[in-house]
Amino acid sequence: MGDTFLMTGKDTLKTIIIDSQERVIPEVWKRNQQIPLDSRKIVTLTGVRRSGKTYHLFDLMNRLKVSGVQNARILYFNFEDERLHLSVDELDSILQSFRELHPKLEMSDCYFFFDEIQEVEGWEKFISRIYSSISQHIFITGSSSKLLSKEIATALRGRTITFEVYPLSFSEFSRILNPKLNPHSSKDKAVYLDLFNQFMHHGGFPEMLSQGKDELKDKILQEYFNVMVFRDLIERFKIVGSSTLKYFCKRVIGASAGEFSVNKIYNELKSQGYQVSKDTLYAYQGYVEDIYLNRFINKYSHSVVKSERSKKKTYVIDTGLGASLDYKLSQDTGRLLETTVALELLKQGKQIAYQQNGSECDFVVIEKGTVTASIQVAAEFSEPKTRDREIKGLIESCIKFKLTEGFILALDHTEKFGQDGITINVIPAWQYFLR
Repeated sequence: MGDTFLMTGKDTLKTIIIDSQERVIPEVWKRNQQIPLDSRKIVTLTGVRRSGKTYHLFDLMNRLKVSGVQNARILYFNFEDERLHLSVDELDSILQSFRELHPKLEMSDCYFFFDEIQEVEGWEKFISRIYSSISQHIFITGSSSKLLSKEIATALRGRTITFEVYPLSFSEFSRILNPKLNPHSSKDKAVYLDLFNQFMHHGGFPEMLSQGKDELKDKILQEYFNVMVFRDLIERFKIVGSSTLKYFCKRVIGASAGEFSVNKIYNELKSQGYQVSKDTLYAYQGYVEDIYLNRFINKYSHSVVKSERSKKKTYVIDTGLGASLDYKLSQDTGRLLETTVALELLKQGKQIAYQQNGSECDFVVIEKGTVTASIQVAAEFSEPKTRDREIKGLIESCIKFKLTEGFILALDHTEKFGQDGITINVIPAWQYFLR
């Protein structure tokens, strides 16, 4: 009986393997982020669902084929395939099936692509064993920041190299939709501004580019959210009380570009009769970060401890996702623009914080412990009070960090002037990220 079950299991695995090897891999958009093919490390791609991690794998596989690697040497396995119900003890049957299908192949010359591998608990030892004794060409993806954790790094003994995959950046978005545009051309500026407005309101999830109707985009993005909450949170963490969790997630999203307070949400829930502890809400905050629903940034401090303990500002992982779930955010151009700027900086791999010392500076960019840039965000820069506030905060930040220039990113305003020995560059946000 057991042998029959195993045989049926292997038949299914072989079918999945052969189907993936015979399938024509689609040509994919070139992303700014380049993933190496020959690092001799376990390459890990992690990030929010639907951000394009699988397409990065497809791109890698296409590059291998162009270089002459035959299909049989490439094993792609998607652990979200509904035909699979594997435990960690059964993972070895994938390798057995692969060997039986291709007995003459030298396994060390084969390439292994494992998509959404976090679906199998205990997968780390399986990957570690492949790396140690079979092949050093391993690429894995997952929709969980736990793939970056110290525990994973320990289990794989420093053999990993990790890339965070975000939804499309504005430069990728505009290049895909209109590759002939030139950011230095005066006649193209109006087109760029229109594209940036689309990007700011509908975000950069790749699937959005092929959807024409805004209502359909919203429905798709709302479904992304539901999958994240129910599959990545409720199922994975075995959470009871899904209505409280869903409320918490929507409140975090609605707070985008503002300070985030667990205490405030706790008091809101309590006033509405919900029975939930602060410890539970802090755990929820960790879960939200784990699935990349939001990013949290600290207040700048020379002290790492003070920075970590500071009040955090929060940014939803994609403005389109945020706008589809929170009407107030969808109507608030200022917060959408600030969120877009935060995400664009993160997509460039920047370490960012906000700076507050009397006045506030929206973002400081930190490289090797030193602040290298101060950036304010102002959708409308012409209103006198807004202008004075943004300039004051920027100048104070530049002086504090000994910077000779600062940037104010607006929607559609260009200006350059000096004040208190600091050069102030006011430029459209889209232009700043196409430099």
